[in-house]
Amino acid sequence: MATTPPAPPAIEASGLRKSFGDHLVLDGIDLHIPAGSVFALLGPNGAGKTTVVRILTTLIRADGGRARVAGHLVDAEADAVRAAIGVTGQYSAVDGLLTGRENLILMADLHRLGRAEGRARADELLAAFDLRDAAGKPAATYSGGMKRRLDLAMTLVGRPGVIFLDEPTTGLDPRSRRAMWQTIRDLVATGVTIFLTTQYLEEADRLADRVAVLDGGRVIAEGTPDELKRSVPGGHVLLTFAGPADLGAAAALFPGAARDDEALTLQVPGDTGVDALRGVLDTLDGGGVKATALSLHTPGLDDVFLALTSTKAAR
Repeated sequence: MATTPPAPPAIEASGLRKSFGDHLVLDGIDLHIPAGSVFALLGPNGAGKTTVVRILTTLIRADGGRARVAGHLVDAEADAVRAAIGVTGQYSAVDGLLTGRENLILMADLHRLGRAEGRARADELLAAFDLRDAAGKPAATYSGGMKRRLDLAMTLVGRPGVIFLDEPTTGLDPRSRRAMWQTIRDLVATGVTIFLTTQYLEEADRLADRVAVLDGGRVIAEGTPDELKRSVPGGHVLLTFAGPADLGAAAALFPGAARDDEALTLQVPGDTGVDALRGVLDTLDGGGVKATALSLHTPGLDDVFLALTSTKAAR
């Protein structure tokens, strides 16, 4: 029986290079992003994240390499790429003098949706982003979170299959940031692909299917958030014991572990996966020692970021 071929990636790039004068910003970037997923690009300020977005969205041309977005070559088929994507930049692009509804209708007109269809789409998005009550108010009166929601709604007027979000929650309070995260999850559930750049590592951890770390013009690490967190030191199993005797016996079983006599805990360094945990428990059983409590501690993306990126000043 014939098998269904795999769906083409939403975004793919090979060997992307870009310099500004004598400054090499991108030094051979490769990307492969499946459709219907969230991909997060992390890196220090000046690492080239926004340059990658600008190339993939046809705003600037790469000096070398090839890229496809939504199946179209970025350089040779720029109009087709633009028709397939939406872009929300670091700063809100709404017109403060227009109302929320007028901003959306303006975007619908730019997409040539037609009067009736454009107004229906505007009303649909106002409802979806909880902006109906503010639809008739000037966007300048909106809170930061409302402006970002309106900005994203404007991006969605043309129903893009691929959306680039360049630090979309910068400046938002925690509640507004979490609301934006849920909006992103809802979009992905409909099959939309999200390319996300962010300075908030928790954001990448919560949202991304895959994460790439960019530094020095190169992708220096890529994987799922869990894979990246397991790749750096700092993971450990914390064991708690009923008394000093059990703690001492366990410490003898794990010579490299950090012992805390006051808290009656033993910190056993290493992988926190299932196999490693089973090994710790088997070692305790073999030594006839019982722990009263156990907890796993895995490095966060903050630890990954600090371990992998250089400490050079922002370029």
